[in-house]
Amino acid sequence: MRTIIIGGVAAGMSAATRLRRLDESREIVVFERGSYVSFANCGLPYFVGRVIEDRSSLLLQTPASLASRFALRVHVRHEVVSIDTAARTVTVRDLDSGSDRIERYDDLVLAMGATTTEAIPGEGMPVVTLRSVDDVDAITAVLDGIPSPRAIVAGAGFIGIEAVENLLARGAHVTVVQRGSQVLSPLDPEMVAPVHRALDEAGVDVRTGTTVSSIHAGGATLSDGTEVPADLVVDARGVRPDVRIADAAGIALGPTGGIAVDDRHRTSAPGVWAVGDAVEKTDHLDGRATLVTMAGLANRHGRAAADDIAGAVTAPATPALGTTIVGVLGLTVGLVGWSERRLVAAGRAHRVVHTHPFSHATYYPGAEQMAMKLLIDPETDLILGAQLVGRAGVDKRLDVLAVAMTSGLTASALTQLELAYAPQYGSAKDGINMAGYVAENLATGADRTIQWHEVDAARAAGAVIVDVRTTGEHAAGSIPGSILLPLDELRERHGELPDAPLIVHCRVGQRGHTASRILQQLGHDVRNLDGGWLTWTDGVETGLPRHGSAQ
Repeated sequence: MRTIIIGGVAAGMSAATRLRRLDESREIVVFERGSYVSFANCGLPYFVGRVIEDRSSLLLQTPASLASRFALRVHVRHEVVSIDTAARTVTVRDLDSGSDRIERYDDLVLAMGATTTEAIPGEGMPVVTLRSVDDVDAITAVLDGIPSPRAIVAGAGFIGIEAVENLLARGAHVTVVQRGSQVLSPLDPEMVAPVHRALDEAGVDVRTGTTVSSIHAGGATLSDGTEVPADLVVDARGVRPDVRIADAAGIALGPTGGIAVDDRHRTSAPGVWAVGDAVEKTDHLDGRATLVTMAGLANRHGRAAADDIAGAVTAPATPALGTTIVGVLGLTVGLVGWSERRLVAAGRAHRVVHTHPFSHATYYPGAEQMAMKLLIDPETDLILGAQLVGRAGVDKRLDVLAVAMTSGLTASALTQLELAYAPQYGSAKDGINMAGYVAENLATGADRTIQWHEVDAARAAGAVIVDVRTTGEHAAGSIPGSILLPLDELRERHGELPDAPLIVHCRVGQRGHTASRILQQLGHDVRNLDGGWLTWTDGVETGLPRHGSAQ
């Protein structure tokens, strides 16, 4: 049997090595159009920033090492230009000689990955993506040759933000150009505020609502007509599935534009599997086709396709959560599942919980506060999504929430998780547990909350805001028009409050919950500002479009 694999990075190489471990007698051939195979593409930005100093550490395997250990025939700088699914052949072009040849297969694995968007018009300045070893070589050549380089990063998604951080580490002046109204567009507005602050404090020139129209020697012209001086453009505007040869071969594409596969990663063509960034996944929440370009999924699905080719009995592919994490200037940003913006756009009912837990016990030195947001189905109490931003402890909580979603745990069930605790690692009531308590209070009706973006409308309808923090906290900053009535004076002075719907708030929501419980039992119509003053200020600070009301 002869298996050909198109693409020699994450998904393709995972498929190739797994298939060899299952079948020693099979001939396995890999064609990779780039110059390298099995390289650590997620580490590329950190080589630019010299966090990773040894370039060779990014090159996990070579064609020679793969031949020696796994008996794979790996050909770099060889591009498959067409597929004949009826004849079970591919046409391969040697990019060095320009010659074509036809190769036969019994089984074919498509792992072409994704391709970039259209090139930025113009010339006179390097424009480089950040997707290959050749890319980072080109970027470092520019940075090494200029004492005070100026760089434009086009696109402020996860790769763009990683590029910004590492260009700053090399002493570059960085301008970020983002089409949308904020960086990291999957985040909801109030959750992205700390990232915008960090970029501003680092001196990054963030240009939102515009794009790079063209480049020229010494700079670029933006779509808003402004000129930005630069020596280099890093093109991080995003990618799309590379489906060209699959589409030309008549292999079915799905509604997202990616290659359609079943739960065994089989395409519409007999004997052809597809894995990686070019392929549709099934969304965990709605079961529809989606695109998720994550290395973890690529590796897992490459392995699963090899299992199926070899006839191993395995479970069908698990729907994708889209769990993502990125570091930027000391912050860690993590998200899983759907955002509130996406839920509102889909018309899907949801509850929202904002909390601000610490990375570990506050009495132990070094505790860092984070922002956590849960999105919850109001009927089933299942977790629909989560977002976390902070300086420590984000990754731990993100992983717990991803496992909870995969396992079908309800938000209220987070209260029952027995998580590792010692003062330097967590709290007796971990932030995950605390988010569960808030969710449980909402589910049982023990608390009623209002979101930061609903406050103005509620106040216009006659609601009164009551600040239950201390006098000092209120003096340092308050919601305009709010009444100060500290929590510890609430029972004695609640009669001073007007006969109107009340919105109570503290710094993060915990004292607000206590105030809400007191006032409810004293006969007041009251809601607690979810996430408190911190969430409200982050939401208002961004000035970004508000995504609608939670249900």
